[in-house]
Amino acid sequence: MSDAISFLSPRADVLARRAQIVADLTDLLPPECLVHEARELVPFETDAFVSYRRLPLAVALPRTTAEVSAVMRYCNRYGIPVVPRGAGTSLSGGAIPQEDAVVLGLSKMNSILEIDLSNRVAVVQAGVTNLNISESVSADGFFYAPDPSSQLACTIGGNIGMNSGGAHCLKYGVTTNNLLGVKMVLVDGTVIELGGKALDAAGYDLLGLVCGHEGQLGIVTEATVRLIAKPEGARPVLFGFESSEEAGACVADIIAAGIIPVAIEFMDKPAIEICEAFAHAGYPLDVGALLIVEVEGSEAEMDAALKDIVEIARRHAVKTVRECQSATEAALIWKGRKSAFGATGRIADYICMDGTVPLSQLSHVLKRTAEIVDHYGLRVANVFHAGDGNMHPLILFNANDPEDAARAEAAGNDILRLCVDAGGCLTGEHGVGIEKRDLMRHQYSEADLAQQMAARAAFDPGWLLNPSKVFPLEGRPAA
Repeated sequence: MSDAISFLSPRADVLARRAQIVADLTDLLPPECLVHEARELVPFETDAFVSYRRLPLAVALPRTTAEVSAVMRYCNRYGIPVVPRGAGTSLSGGAIPQEDAVVLGLSKMNSILEIDLSNRVAVVQAGVTNLNISESVSADGFFYAPDPSSQLACTIGGNIGMNSGGAHCLKYGVTTNNLLGVKMVLVDGTVIELGGKALDAAGYDLLGLVCGHEGQLGIVTEATVRLIAKPEGARPVLFGFESSEEAGACVADIIAAGIIPVAIEFMDKPAIEICEAFAHAGYPLDVGALLIVEVEGSEAEMDAALKDIVEIARRHAVKTVRECQSATEAALIWKGRKSAFGATGRIADYICMDGTVPLSQLSHVLKRTAEIVDHYGLRVANVFHAGDGNMHPLILFNANDPEDAARAEAAGNDILRLCVDAGGCLTGEHGVGIEKRDLMRHQYSEADLAQQMAARAAFDPGWLLNPSKVFPLEGRPAA
């Protein structure tokens, strides 16, 4: 893909001092915690938004909060940009570096520090994977609710940076609803703690500001997260519809009726075929759209909820209703959904978009999304969190064809504008990164952006943290 998205120009004075910077970082970190040879830097040049890449100046891999503080203090003193990095699964380019930046990776900070079941919390380092938290408490009957599709690899620090969600966020909320506290290193190396094990903290809700900050306010090194008791039972059900519009209208009516399943996931026909070919989950292939609706509770509670949901689905000419009959079948149903992005990558290159719309607009936006992608001569597979209107259209293209890639990017931008125009927003859980940075003015006025940038600058006056991300490059205050 051509560099349609621009980056800030590297700081010439930093590039000129590269050798000295590497030598100084060598004094601060053990050899296994610093990467600086060109060949070894290549794995860090991009993240899951692979259309853009830059080799960083160096990569620091600290093991402790104290080492993070030392690196931050040094980089701040000498005006060196820092790009935080978790597992590199960002789909918006949030962890893509630039040539004058030190990537600060948290992969070595991967310990679960405390499991406190009496307070129903866990204290973990930022490099712990999302799924590892649930696995660590599963035997005790608890789990960590946010479950992004990348939960096997993505880390809690990245989840906090992007306020990640997942299939079960409809009932349990996204990261911000399950985060109680953080330990964070500021740009000058100062270590602060926000929140804690208590359900509420005194003072300003700075924790709410930090969750979703995309690595621009500080480096989160530890997190205190909420643990939830496992439900008595859970049952996913497949609902097949003639069209995406009917499925979307059904979702809106389920929520409007006051029914809150634990999850409502959507797939259109291309996504159904892609996921079924990969996971053999038993998805119906004779429908135009599929909903995975999961309910939980006692058998009586699940039966009652499903009775109401089935009645609503019938008003939308549902073609297939298939209840899960075993734990193995339930696992397969979710395997198909969780594998959607990887399964799609088997058949084509794709851009995964991330916009959120009001449920009342879901059918309209799905119809217009298909029209937009068709206008550019491309294909799209829709798979997303329908219950909260968080869309993830996968725009298929040929990455080896620059014109095809440019059309895919243009189509994605049009879809994001559509989401905003329908009353939604540019991102639900992937963040702005570089991907949506230049669309921020479509959603926000100049006054809105100025206020957000002022809040950012209060934490990082020199704009050293993840500097090319989130806000348009033009109109920023002077650092």
